[in-house]
Amino acid sequence: MENFVVSARKYRPATFASVVGQTHITSTLKNAIARGQLAHAYLFCGPRGVGKTTCARIFAKAINCFSPIDNEACNECESCRSFNEGRSFNIHELDAASNNSVDDIRSLVDQVRIPPQVGRYSVYIIDEVHMLSAAAFNAFLKTLEEPPAHAIFILATTEKHKIIPTILSRCQIFDFNRIRVEDSVGYLKYIAQQEGVTYDDESLNLIAQKADGGMRDALSMFDKAVSFCGQSLSYREVARSLNVLDYDTYFTTVETLMAGDYTRALLLFDRVLSAGFSAQTFMAGLAQHCRDLLMCHDAQTLPLLEVTGTLLDRYRAQAATCDAEFLFGAITLLAQLDATIRTATNRRLTVELGLMKLCRLSQKKNEPIGDLESFELPPLNGAVVAPSVAQPTSSVPQPQPTAPQPTAPQPVATAAPAAAQPTPQPTTTKPVPQPTSRPTNTSRTSISGASLASLLSKASTKSSDESAEQAATNPLVSIDPLTEQKIANTRERFIAKLREQSVRMALAFDTMRVDGNRLTIEAESEVLEDEIRHHKSAVLHLLAETAGVNGSIELEIVRPEVEYRAPKPIRVEDRMAYLAEKNPLVAKLRKALELELE
Repeated sequence: MENFVVSARKYRPATFASVVGQTHITSTLKNAIARGQLAHAYLFCGPRGVGKTTCARIFAKAINCFSPIDNEACNECESCRSFNEGRSFNIHELDAASNNSVDDIRSLVDQVRIPPQVGRYSVYIIDEVHMLSAAAFNAFLKTLEEPPAHAIFILATTEKHKIIPTILSRCQIFDFNRIRVEDSVGYLKYIAQQEGVTYDDESLNLIAQKADGGMRDALSMFDKAVSFCGQSLSYREVARSLNVLDYDTYFTTVETLMAGDYTRALLLFDRVLSAGFSAQTFMAGLAQHCRDLLMCHDAQTLPLLEVTGTLLDRYRAQAATCDAEFLFGAITLLAQLDATIRTATNRRLTVELGLMKLCRLSQKKNEPIGDLESFELPPLNGAVVAPSVAQPTSSVPQPQPTAPQPTAPQPVATAAPAAAQPTPQPTTTKPVPQPTSRPTNTSRTSISGASLASLLSKASTKSSDESAEQAATNPLVSIDPLTEQKIANTRERFIAKLREQSVRMALAFDTMRVDGNRLTIEAESEVLEDEIRHHKSAVLHLLAETAGVNGSIELEIVRPEVEYRAPKPIRVEDRMAYLAEKNPLVAKLRKALELELE
């Protein structure tokens, strides 16, 4: 059995031409070799697995080659053969992560003085140079600035910001880029052909995206996928081996959201959690998928979509069914979720609310997204779920009731005459005040009374027939047409009851103004306002029970406007009169000295 060599080592580039995705680096180094303009120190920096050490080795091999071909090593001379066989004394590699002390740098400085036995240059490749200590950096400065003519230093690091500026100023800096998905897929296809592995474009694209711009990571994932799938790579099997969510999950999720089917979306999210993926991973992938779909809407942004082959056609097909307004709103909401889910106590509930909000967004594209707290469920089978629309049945008030019936305590007595009078048309005039359409005032704090449903239900259960009728007409949104008159008749009795519980709140409700089913009171201080808001449900329940109101009540708290009057300046005459009143000797002294007021 042959010893297995991983693809990252077996197919490591040996020439500048075989380096993937770093053309700007390889072209510069080849031109420097051709013109003989070799610097004494280079700094290669960039993400992991993009070819920094590989380019350093290729460069060191090329400058020591006796007969280079097109500025590339010939692999035939003694210097190239010794390098390929691992017995070259001209190229020295040092791992700064384990040799980062002053003594290690001093040994390196002593070694630099020895000229090469074969070849022209002694090349010192120091990997992870940012791991050197501050003292080691200082000991290395002089040698790095003025090395012997035969010495060339190549420093490699993934964290350039950790290197001191005095080292940076002594090196030629080369910044390596992340390898694009297209370049990674192309190189993976070449390796698959060399190994006799069949594949589909989606599987290789998934490996390249998972590698996040690192070719070494991509080759390691390729070996893992081949070990799992065998000599034939399929997209679903590769996704299972890499433990990532496949593209089909996100394509299906977007289709479900566009259809507004929040039930199916929640079941799909449950399957994702059951597969072992976190809620944050799912939301991040969904946001990335919506972003890719948005990129397909414009030919100028299409190159920003890092997918190839048939997967690109799938993105284009789904983007044609999703308008840009929905995608932009979805990305905005998912960005809010990403910031919220990190500190959320119940992450699953947070994501489920977001998915239902996205389903609602697909149905109401012209409505602003808002915050998660203003969430409303979409209609289910035509039933009203959220208290957003008033019922046009017995809860509709009369236009201007001229003959109220204060003696009838039962709500049914007010509903019967309303049904017997055909002249007013409440469905066309719609005089019902809508709490959500109230103009915004920065100096007011609005408190809705709709949350009193559980409390008002106690007062509305005087008979089983009446309770059934209230449940059928959705009492959360019903409004008693005689609310204003009932409260006016029982105002003093209600305030007397409230005074027994809290004198402060009784004083605030003494300023109560009633307009339909809306109450407006004044709170003298912020403390009183918070106290009223805290006991709002109990107070409104007491008011509804005292007045016999059967419907919702709106409460609005305002702060009284205090007129500011600037103090008037005190005249000199007034000051003198005040002093003379306090001490008569002051007036005598002024008169004796003949002093004048100024």
